[in-house]
Amino acid sequence: MQKKESFTRWLPLIGLTFAVFVFNTSEFMPIGLLTDIATDLNISEARAGLLISIYAWVVAIMSLPLMIMVSKMELKRLLLSIIALFVVSHVASAFAEGYYTLMLSRIGVACAHSIFWSIAPPLAVRTVPDGKRALGLSTIATGSSVAMVVGLPLGRVVGLYVGWRMTFLSIAIISALIFIFIAVVFPKLQSRGKFAFKQLPDLLHNRVLVGVFIMSVLFATAHYTGYSYIEPFLGKVAALSPDVVTLVLIVFGASGMLGSIAFSKYYMANRRSFMFVMTLGPALCLLLLQVAAASLLSVVAVCIMWGAMATAFNIAFQDNTIRFAPENATSIGMSIFSGFFNLGIGSGAYVGGLVVSHLSIDYIGYAGGLIGLIATLYLAVRYFPNMRRREMAQQ
Repeated sequence: MQKKESFTRWLPLIGLTFAVFVFNTSEFMPIGLLTDIATDLNISEARAGLLISIYAWVVAIMSLPLMIMVSKMELKRLLLSIIALFVVSHVASAFAEGYYTLMLSRIGVACAHSIFWSIAPPLAVRTVPDGKRALGLSTIATGSSVAMVVGLPLGRVVGLYVGWRMTFLSIAIISALIFIFIAVVFPKLQSRGKFAFKQLPDLLHNRVLVGVFIMSVLFATAHYTGYSYIEPFLGKVAALSPDVVTLVLIVFGASGMLGSIAFSKYYMANRRSFMFVMTLGPALCLLLLQVAAASLLSVVAVCIMWGAMATAFNIAFQDNTIRFAPENATSIGMSIFSGFFNLGIGSGAYVGGLVVSHLSIDYIGYAGGLIGLIATLYLAVRYFPNMRRREMAQQ
């Protein structure tokens, strides 16, 4: 009986992990289908890449205002509402008549995303048993990794054989099933209080939180300068066949599980060293990307290291957001984190597009790597000293 109750306690986290899977699959779906969407809509790859940039910028702009608007709403009802919007928007994507209608449907998905990633990590921490905080965060990160392993490549395969529209329709159907599951297993959770815009200055006086937000935009810009165009890079620069590109994308996504495991195992023992390695590592991988493209083995090795450390970085700084935000503002802190991270995604996709259009796709790794080194410098010179002072003040 006790074992059954123990398993039931984990069902909300399982439902949340399924939701993370579909949200992440959808967010990065255009990356795996970039060439197919561009061909079908008769646009350039750089213009198709704007689907990634605009999506991310909408999330960046809307995360905070939308989260403040719904901050008093009961959390299960809020979660189900945004999944419903997510489903409807994907149906619209599947039946989009052209580039602009596809863009509008993606903006609908982005609005759902804006709230979802503001509440998902705090919900993971609140629904798990006491003392399982790191496991809760790493589990939803695993949902992201599985999206890279199964979701994004599977979406690409579906797109290659039956068209990219069917990929978006499949996401809508899976999301509807997850909606039903969460409606059954998720407990009612009251919000920890309404947050008003006038409280923002107090939140932003927290130098560690501001540092988290700066790190998120710098890291995401670096990462997505390269990752947004990884599919055409692997095909054109590494000269891999479409099937091999799909396999490399699967490996890249699978490596995120290694990052999730590393977080749950090593992060709490030495948080500063962990964050430093997980910031510097992806920058070095990006700088090595063109050289690694000379052989399949080396490019796979670089993608494994890059993907694992990028995932670990994301979980670590989500933890820092929840750790250093006031208790009544963890979702607001996460909304700002998500907003800045998505500002970085959009900026990275835009910078990558500039590099592809005006220089060469060969150089996306160098551009991203340089931004990654700036992030590492800021981490060491500004973030860690502020973090140390904050922790001493709390003791």
